[in-house]
Amino acid sequence: MKIGVPKEIKNNEFRVGMTPSSVAELVHHGHSVSVEKGAGEGSGLSDAEYIVAGATMVADAETVYAQDMIIKVKEPLSIERKRLKPGQILFTYLHLAPDAEQTHDLIASGATCIAYETVTSPTGGLPLLTPMSEVAGRLAPQVGAHALEKAAGGRGILLGGVPGVPAAEVVILGGGVSGTHAATIALGMGANVTVVDRSAEVLRRLSAQFGTGVRTIFSTRSAIEDLVKRADLLIGTVLIPGAAAPKLVTRAMLKTMKPGSVIVDVAIDQGGCTETSRATTHADPTYVVDGVVHYCVANMPGAVARTSTFALNNATLPFALAIADKGWQKALTDDKHLRNGLNVHDHKVTYSAVAEAHGLKYTSPESILGL
Repeated sequence: MKIGVPKEIKNNEFRVGMTPSSVAELVHHGHSVSVEKGAGEGSGLSDAEYIVAGATMVADAETVYAQDMIIKVKEPLSIERKRLKPGQILFTYLHLAPDAEQTHDLIASGATCIAYETVTSPTGGLPLLTPMSEVAGRLAPQVGAHALEKAAGGRGILLGGVPGVPAAEVVILGGGVSGTHAATIALGMGANVTVVDRSAEVLRRLSAQFGTGVRTIFSTRSAIEDLVKRADLLIGTVLIPGAAAPKLVTRAMLKTMKPGSVIVDVAIDQGGCTETSRATTHADPTYVVDGVVHYCVANMPGAVARTSTFALNNATLPFALAIADKGWQKALTDDKHLRNGLNVHDHKVTYSAVAEAHGLKYTSPESILGL
């Protein structure tokens, strides 16, 4: 199979879809890989390393997008979507539920679009979303601590406090992968940490993991209303796989928060979990609503591109090899978990949550594959 790896063009996105070692694996399996020149530079990966791995370096994105399968990191932007064609495979993060324009463009393209974030695992997890959720979760207290600084528009609070001065109150909405990693870092920075989740099982796991170091609260509207009033830093990590994130924090609740407090909305890829969240970029990461600083960067892991690129490739490579070796039809037929990643195919929406979000007809992957 002919595989293309483009240079990411999203604002301040420095990750790359394949590392040289991943390219070498695909080449070893008999496939050809075309990499756009400079694609790996943001992750500290030189063109020379890709050439040694067996890649063909190409100067223009059009040549990359002429290949059979495109492997990248972030959802294709408008100019990239116009290059997709029927019969082509796109393997990347898509996050379609909150993005009607991208959804309609991918439907129109006729391409087969497999989303990292909806591929599942036998244990019920999301193996291709997990590594970036880990990174974003660990980054959230870090960027939140910076945003709390007075010069950055915050309350002027040190997350861990000092002897005689209390630490900041950190409230984390969601106790999944991102929430757990956010709690780990916030606790390590000395903050007072509370995690809210609607799963009793998740709360028991967090309690067993952190002991009395982290407060766990069952999620109700009244509990969230009470906690946001006390929060210096609110981290939103709620996730419904493939669907738009629920709006747990309303505009009315926001008005009760402390002036200069901070919201870091990790769920912004799926539309965000507060009513006032809107996607921002690393170039202009924050804005203020009702005196509350919002950090809503939609590609947080891009800030630590090298770590993120290697973590992502560790997870995606086995699936990329399966698609390349078998073809997408047999790969998805053989692996129901990879099949769950199919979001769009041949002008049809093949993921129910995406179809529901946009009021579109849903076609099951099984019917497309004749299963």
